Amino acid sequence: MKKMIRLGWKPISLLVFLLLFWELYVKIMAVPEWLLPAPSAIFKELYGGFPQWYGHLLPTTFLAITGLVIGSVIGVVTAIILHLVPFVRQAFYPILIVSQNIPIIVLAPLLVIWFGFGMLPKVIVIVLVCFFPITIALLDGFKQTSPDLLHYMKMAGATKGQIFTKLEWPHALPSLFSGLKISATYSVMGAVISEWLGANKGLGVYMTLSSSSFRTDRVFVAIFIVVLLSLLFFACILMIEKKMIKWKGAGGKNNGKFGN
Repeated sequence: MKKMIRLGWKPISLLVFLLLFWELYVKIMAVPEWLLPAPSAIFKELYGGFPQWYGHLLPTTFLAITGLVIGSVIGVVTAIILHLVPFVRQAFYPILIVSQNIPIIVLAPLLVIWFGFGMLPKVIVIVLVCFFPITIALLDGFKQTSPDLLHYMKMAGATKGQIFTKLEWPHALPSLFSGLKISATYSVMGAVISEWLGANKGLGVYMTLSSSSFRTDRVFVAIFIVVLLSLLFFACILMIEKKMIKWKGAGGKNNGKFGN
């Protein structure tokens, strides 16, 4: 706890300074609220406008979690297949890289045309955003398996399945959680983007309605909630990582033990 406080006071201090500077700048320069509201006005709307934005929070959260779970499963399965089957990796890995160069904001309208305005195209958007960091991170983790331990297990007569389950998979878990933490934050962003496609509820809808009515304070409220939700997802993944990876020593280095 003391370590967290010691590490956290610097970014918190910087954030407080930026907010104070923002507040003073808006007041001194007399910036119109519709153009750039002061932090005090944003927090006032955050508290006072609770009934307006709360109904949009749950749909976005559910959508983000659903897309993250499905994207994580697809990302892990894809990485395992690409790792275990070299032919498949040689054929599909370049296509996987190219697919990420297609902007989601361009692909989203096509998904609506193909799958309608229901939940499916929105989940697909989040899955496309989430699965790639997990796949790449896990593949990198597999490649970083200790060659000495790998050679030892082969000399001991271990099968390919035993090598994967006893050595490669445990060794790649830190990389997997690195990808999960990235995807957890991306999932909220993907949910908001997907809600721009034509949802009835959600923070993306709330943000769009606020922007069109020049309620810039509400737009910042939506941004603030999205950031908090992303941090919450990140913290949950971090807690799961600490529970599952017990063989990591101080500084995150492998101490040679792969679980209980």
